[in-house]
Amino acid sequence: MKITKLKIRGLFGIKEFSANGESVELNGPKGAGKSSVIDAIKYALTNRSDREFILTQGENEGEVIIETDSGIRVNRKVRTGKADYKSIKQTGQKDEKTESFLREIFTELQLNPIEFARMDLKEQNRIILDLIDFKWDLNWIKQQFGEIPKDVNYEQNILCVLHDIQADEGNYFLTRQDLNREARNKQAFIEEIGAALPKDYNAAQWEKVNLAELYKKIETIRSRNEWIEKAKRAVANRDNKIRGFQADFEIEKSAIEKATTSARNSLEKQIAEMENRIREYRKELDALEEKKLSQLALAKKTLEVKMAEHEGEVKQYEGMAKEKLEDFCELQNEAEHTEQMKAFVNEYRRMVGLQEDVKKLKKYSEDITAKIEKARSLPGEILASVKIPIDGLTIKDGMPLINGLPVSNLSDGEKLDLCVRIAVQREGVLKMLLLDGIERLDTKSRGNIYRLLKDKGVQFIASRTTDDDKLTVVEL
Repeated sequence: MKITKLKIRGLFGIKEFSANGESVELNGPKGAGKSSVIDAIKYALTNRSDREFILTQGENEGEVIIETDSGIRVNRKVRTGKADYKSIKQTGQKDEKTESFLREIFTELQLNPIEFARMDLKEQNRIILDLIDFKWDLNWIKQQFGEIPKDVNYEQNILCVLHDIQADEGNYFLTRQDLNREARNKQAFIEEIGAALPKDYNAAQWEKVNLAELYKKIETIRSRNEWIEKAKRAVANRDNKIRGFQADFEIEKSAIEKATTSARNSLEKQIAEMENRIREYRKELDALEEKKLSQLALAKKTLEVKMAEHEGEVKQYEGMAKEKLEDFCELQNEAEHTEQMKAFVNEYRRMVGLQEDVKKLKKYSEDITAKIEKARSLPGEILASVKIPIDGLTIKDGMPLINGLPVSNLSDGEKLDLCVRIAVQREGVLKMLLLDGIERLDTKSRGNIYRLLKDKGVQFIASRTTDDDKLTVVEL
C-alpha cells in the first residue's frame, strides 16, 4: 500500500502543499518547510506532534489529507475555537476507522528511521537481531537443551536468548561454577579422609566385627579371674582367720576371768565387813558363777559359728583357687585394634558417599557444559540457515556487527544508512518511508539508499538541506 495523494494546508508553517504518489526529495535551506511536510504526514498518521504550535501562524484552521491506493483516506483538521476534526475511512465501508487501525499499517521506524540512531545500544542490537527471520518457540528450546533454561528473557530474539543461556553471568555458567566448586570441596574432603585411613583399610571387614561380643568375652574372663584371685586369698588367709577368732576368744575369756576375780574379792571383803549380809552375798556369788558359765558358753558358741561360716566360705573357693589365671592381653589388644578400625568405618562410608557426589556433580557439570557449548554453536547454525537481512551483518557473542563493527562504532552517515535499511526490513502494510535529514549521507550512499528503496518498491519522502533559495520538490 502506498500514498497516492498528499495535501497539507495551514499546518506547521505550510500555507499549501500537495503531492501525488511519487517518491520525492525535498530540497532547500533551513526553515524552508522540508521537515514540516514530513511532520504533517506523521501527524496525519499518528495524531501526535512534538511541535508546540501545529497551526500555521495567522491561520484559524489547518488540514492534512492522505489517500492511499487501497482506498484509505485520512483527514485531520486543527481548528481554533473548535474541536479538532478527524476522519479515517476506507472506500466501500461506511464506518469510521479507529486510531488503532492506522497504527497497524505502519511501524514507528518508517516514520522516523533516524530515531534508531538515538536508541540505546541494547535496543539497537535487539531491533537488528529481530530482523533475522528464524522460527522458534519454547518447544524448540526444549528440544535443544532438554529443558527450558531458567533466568532467561524469552521475549527477546533467539540470538539474544542463546547468548543469555551461555553467558558468563547466566544460570548455566553460574550453576556449573557452583557444581565445580562443590566437587572440588568434596574431593578435598575425600583426600583428607583417605589420608587419615590406615593403609589398605577394608571397611567391610571391620564393619562386620562384633566389638560388643569381643568385649563381652574379655569381661567374662576378667570377672572369673577376680573370683579366682578372691578364692586364692580366702584359702591363703583361712589359718589367719582361725587364729584371729581364737585370739578374740582368749581375750574375751581373760576379760571374764578378771571381772569374776574382781567381783569375788569385792564380795569377800564385803562379807568380812558385813557379816550380816553374808547370806545375800553368797546367793549373789552362786548366781555369779552361773552367769559366768552362761557367758562362756555363748562366747564359745559364737566362736564355733564364725569358724563354721568361714570354713563354708573357704570351701566354695577351694576348687577355683586351684585354677590358673587366664591371660586376656591378646584379646584386649584385638579389641582395642578393632575399636580403632571400626572408628574409621563411618569416615570411610562418608568418603565413599562424597566420591559418589563428586561423580554426580562432574556429570551434571559436563551436561551443563554441553548445553553452554550448544548455546554457543547454535547461533552459527541459525545464521547459516537463514538469510542475512542487512549487507555486512554478522553476529559475535550475541552482538550484531556491521562490517565487523558494533553499532556504537559507526559514523553518523553509516548509522543513517543502517537506520534506513532496518526501516525497510521492518516496514508495515504502508510501503512508505520518511527520511528527514538525508544530507548526512554522502551522494553515493544517498544514491544507494534511493535505489534500494525503489528496488523494494518502497515509496519515500526525503528532506535534504541544500543551498537552494527556497523549497524545491525533486521526484525520484
